[in-house]
Amino acid sequence: MLIDDNPQIHTITPAQITKVFYPYVIAKTEAGSYVNLNLSDQERKDPLFWESIANIAKAKLWVPIGEKFHQLLAYDWTYAM
Repeated sequence: MLIDDNPQIHTITPAQITKVFYPYVIAKTEAGSYVNLNLSDQERKDPLFWESIANIAKAKLWVPIGEKFHQLLAYDWTYAM
């Protein structure tokens, strides 16, 4: 089965982290729109999270985010298969 054929995959969208400044993380989706990621209280208080997300932004990696709630996902596209 191709990833594009999986109906669960449509709730996940790829995005690149473009700006990181406490307490906000801005991402640009594959469609070109910008979204403010909703972070949990635990993520906001975690200095390792901020260091990691800044490194992800610097490397211009694509990350999976939930399409409806704009949250970073702990799993990737293959998990939904």
